[in-house]
Amino acid sequence: MAKLVSFLYKLARKANDVEKLSSGSPKKIAKRAKNKVIGKSIMKKIMK
Repeated sequence: MAKLVSFLYKLARKANDVEKLSSGSPKKIAKRAKNKVIGKSIMKKIMK
């Protein structure tokens, strides 16, 4: 069950990326990219 939930969360994140890119709005694309970078840096600090 946990693998299924993990897969669905990953799929939702990818779908959100595609949605923002396909919108064509530079503002939305930049915001999504910024949030991904911030999220990854926070996770690196937490996982240490």
